[in-house]
Amino acid sequence: MSQLNPTLITFIFYILAMVGIGLYAYKATTDFSDYILGGRSLGSVVTALSAGASDMSGWLLMGLPGAIYLSGLSEAWIAIGLIAGAWLNWLLVAGRLRVHTEVQNNALTLPDYFTSRFGDRKRVLRIISALVILVFFSIYCASGMVAGARLFESIFGLSYTTALWISAIATISYVCIGGFLAISWTDTFQAGLMIFALILTPIMAYLALGDHSQHLATLIETARPHASNMLSGLSTVAILSSLAWGLGYFGQPHILVRFMAADSVKTIPAARRIGMSWMILCLGGAVGAGFIGIAYFQHHPELATVVSQNPETIFMELTKILFNPWIAGIILAAILAAVMSTLSCQLLVCSSTLTEDLYKSFLRKNASQKELVWVGRFMVVAIAILAIALASNPGSKVLGLVAYAWAGFGAAFGPLIILSLFWKRMTLNGAIMGIIVGAVTVILWKNTMASTGLYEIIPGFILSFISIVVVSLLEKKPPQEVIQRFEQADELYKKEMHELKNGISVQPENL
Repeated sequence: MSQLNPTLITFIFYILAMVGIGLYAYKATTDFSDYILGGRSLGSVVTALSAGASDMSGWLLMGLPGAIYLSGLSEAWIAIGLIAGAWLNWLLVAGRLRVHTEVQNNALTLPDYFTSRFGDRKRVLRIISALVILVFFSIYCASGMVAGARLFESIFGLSYTTALWISAIATISYVCIGGFLAISWTDTFQAGLMIFALILTPIMAYLALGDHSQHLATLIETARPHASNMLSGLSTVAILSSLAWGLGYFGQPHILVRFMAADSVKTIPAARRIGMSWMILCLGGAVGAGFIGIAYFQHHPELATVVSQNPETIFMELTKILFNPWIAGIILAAILAAVMSTLSCQLLVCSSTLTEDLYKSFLRKNASQKELVWVGRFMVVAIAILAIALASNPGSKVLGLVAYAWAGFGAAFGPLIILSLFWKRMTLNGAIMGIIVGAVTVILWKNTMASTGLYEIIPGFILSFISIVVVSLLEKKPPQEVIQRFEQADELYKKEMHELKNGISVQPENL
């Protein structure tokens, strides 16, 4: 137990630091807008790193390295798809969404934006989009709970149930206290911790091979034949399914909300460069840990028992073996950082949806700002308890849960977000049909057509896109006031980008 003490102390210090940031953010949270969107005050660095940290959940340090360790570089197509999708999301969606959500009655949530964008007076679109967020985020939050439980279970030898509750309480505490600002500030710190761990661990694993590092390829091929071949054992469908993860970015509420919270359009280009650099390095490190881990455990089979039983523990096992307990504690805290950063944002998005889009819109239209903040905190706890229940099965796999939720959001919201920002002819019924078709297709495909090997986001995204276009064209044009708001936002975005490109000062308050 003495060997675990330094790691335990590191974890306790880390969790207390996160809660401390939450307490500091509590003082800066004066109304509901601050609690769920930080008052639209994030600069380029915080926007970039908080978006990256909230995106890269526990699967980055568990699911992806585990998949690479088990199957080789053929699993790296997921990373390639994610990089392409994230870059396009920053390029095409980030700036436009920042402007459009403010023009559309200063929308604080995606359902709020959709309601204003399409003039949904009956609020049908608000209800449907809120339900989709709650269903798929419950699954997504469960994946974070599983990753956190696996971490505490592996390091401290706790039972799965005890580990599950400890990791959940650690995250819930600072989300409830500090809201969006706490999440964004802690995400920035957590992003630095994650990149440090992901770069250092594969390098140390390679150096630990000593003279055997010269025979890295031989060791890997002995353990996993064809592991170095990215095409090994893959069909065209399998490659397309991995690359299609990139489509999911256009519809992830916990990532899109970071764009909405940027202080102005002028922060987006710098944030894109910072965010993409961070992402490429982190994904490269995750792939490297899994790949070099094949050689390391082939050379040290006596140490491979735990990894053989659950490949998703490879990053944790390498860390515990290669570093002294103090350094290991810091690096292992990066996994907790990945889990907490994504889970915290997901809990807050669920909370804001329940509070802003259901409680305030249908139950308490005149609720005070203080009341809404406290209702939001209560909703965080409620969603967390539901996620804990979904994660209670010890056999749950992180990557599998993430894949399902990622596809659900990507198909339901991705085409809707893209077309809402680029096509003024899009109608309310087209938007409603797009969400329903995308979400239903993912659920049906996952449960009836999984044997085809085609990732459910592909048919879901395509059919959702087609549904929006067809239904919109079959109807009359949207009301003139809806078109005018779209044109106002579009012109403002183009103006701001022109001024930014030509070095003209952009005043955030005019956005």
